[in-house]
Amino acid sequence: MFVLDSSSAIAWILPDERGPDPGWLLRLSSEETAIVPVHWILEVTNALRMAVKRRRLAPGDPAQVLERISHQPIEVDPATIGLGWREIPAIADEYDLTTYDAAYLELAMRLELPLATLDHDLARAARTAKVALFA
Repeated sequence: MFVLDSSSAIAWILPDERGPDPGWLLRLSSEETAIVPVHWILEVTNALRMAVKRRRLAPGDPAQVLERISHQPIEVDPATIGLGWREIPAIADEYDLTTYDAAYLELAMRLELPLATLDHDLARAARTAKVALFA
């Protein structure tokens, strides 16, 4: 199991997104389960909307992408909701992250799981917090 942030998922979804071999997610997902905070799907669906708006995807593509994602072994962590009031903002302050990104770090720290991210600030914070990164 590993924590999957939206930057890694988006790199897998958008073929022109820059990052190290986004195909790793597809291969990895067939072997392991990802866990995400509750806001993950909103970040992913917003990225899809913006990709259509910027003509990186055709208008019908997001539905197909979401269908593919729905077949991946991805669990949503419900505890993120309650931790969003105090614990996650405190982590955001400590590691100079957005609260959205701090939710990924908190989840990885709490469950002692590696974090899959292409976000430089989140990766920096994970290294500082001694959280393993997927590369």
